[in-house]
Amino acid sequence: MASLHLLSRLCVIMLLAAPFATAQTSPIIDLGYAQYQGAVNTANNITHFLGIRYAAAPLGDLRFRAPQPPINMTGVQPATAQPNECLQASTGQSPTNPLETRATQIIATEDCLFLNVYYPSNAAGTPPANLPTLVWIHGGGYIAGAASGSNGEDIIQQSNRGVVVVLIQYRLGVFGNNVGFLPGAAVKANGALNAGLRKAISFLAILLLIGIIVDQDFALRWVNQHITKFGGDPAKVTIWGESAGEFGAGSVLQHVIANGGQTQPQLFRAAITSSTFLPSQYQFNDRIPEMLFSEVVAQTNCTAATDSLACLRAVDATTLETANNNINLGGFFGTFLMVPVVDGTFITQRPTLSLLQGKVNGKALFTRWTFSPTSAPPQANTVGSLYANLGNELFQVDAVQGESIFICPTYYLLDAFPGRSFKGEFAIPPGLHGNDVAYYFPGGVAPPFNNTAFINAFAQSFTSFIINLDPNIKVDPTTITPHWNTFNVLNTEMLFNKTAAGAPVVQPITTSNALLQRCSFWNSVGNLTGQ
Repeated sequence: MASLHLLSRLCVIMLLAAPFATAQTSPIIDLGYAQYQGAVNTANNITHFLGIRYAAAPLGDLRFRAPQPPINMTGVQPATAQPNECLQASTGQSPTNPLETRATQIIATEDCLFLNVYYPSNAAGTPPANLPTLVWIHGGGYIAGAASGSNGEDIIQQSNRGVVVVLIQYRLGVFGNNVGFLPGAAVKANGALNAGLRKAISFLAILLLIGIIVDQDFALRWVNQHITKFGGDPAKVTIWGESAGEFGAGSVLQHVIANGGQTQPQLFRAAITSSTFLPSQYQFNDRIPEMLFSEVVAQTNCTAATDSLACLRAVDATTLETANNNINLGGFFGTFLMVPVVDGTFITQRPTLSLLQGKVNGKALFTRWTFSPTSAPPQANTVGSLYANLGNELFQVDAVQGESIFICPTYYLLDAFPGRSFKGEFAIPPGLHGNDVAYYFPGGVAPPFNNTAFINAFAQSFTSFIINLDPNIKVDPTTITPHWNTFNVLNTEMLFNKTAAGAPVVQPITTSNALLQRCSFWNSVGNLTGQ
């Protein structure tokens, strides 16, 4: 994960070294609360605005609270440098890569609620009009990642200059990751559950859990209000999540089921998930969320405080960041502790139940997962029989986790959009999670299977869907992708692979009935797995 993030961020730095328009000709956009001046990459006439503040700095008393509108700023704000990233944590394997910090020179801080906007333009930076808009939600386990990890120019190029791209950031880890940040009854009573995902109309609304949404939701509402100034159409927004970390796609799933599928106004018309992620999602006051909250309190010396949340708001950010790293490092290898909770308002019930009932936001779904089994279950006898013929014991354990948490939730999503969903499978060897990112966010570096026909077919399947809600209405009619049925037609998927001789393979396949049977089992025990 770290290596892919490092590579993409280095490529962003290379991008910023490219030729840009002078300050005299760079575009200025007035957002009402501030004016921002972006820059035009004169090599390709793509304009970017980097580091736009979409919410107030979540500092002091705003720590652990829902995002608030940004304060008014006088003068013209430069928007040509990558914004500070949110404070990061490790996944339990190693500390943050120091080379990554040195390479990017991007500061990690609590003040990180920024977004980047890219749009196709002329040399003067004039925006287009009413283009479909992509909002990219970075991955990183709800504890890492930043807008600087991707370059919106890549998507614009593959869309034949047909989209506007927005890359958002949101609070991470103990500071407020996109869902499940600082869970527990104390936070619900005096803060904002799912603070990374949510906004509140007022403090009373937070107390009553009325009208509260998240950092990501707040950014989506910013897009709804302001994207026309950058040439985007707020009625044609697609949200897409991946990473070299699956949690961007997990965030997309949360927005699909948010508010019981009745988010107002509707903030996106389509959703794309790459490697959907759905771990156990507890009630906000269940034992494990309460234990996590208690651990944060203990590691910040707030145990004896009369008001533990007030104490946490007063704790030095460095102390809180230390606790953030320690707690996440203490998790089982490869696991992530700060994951979504069911708060009863934004996330009204366990996700699989919402999907089964068709309580979803959006009109269409495009989903893709990378072929790679991965590891843990309930109902041991049934699980054992279902996976007995899938190879050795280690492979079986990997398959249990890979299917129950990553693969099967994809099929639950597909079924929630009958006749409106498309399924792809990326299988270029070694087929590891995150290997697909380089094919649509290359950042100027060729992906491992550097085959133009394959790259265009794969990357443009996403952009065609963003523009038309249908990968069959192609950006480039000459791509090698054949007709692509919706998933409900014979359980059709589109396979993206290559032959042993290095020729691209793009062809429809049918989902294995045995896999669907195993997924049906996991869905039936969702009340036990917390999904």
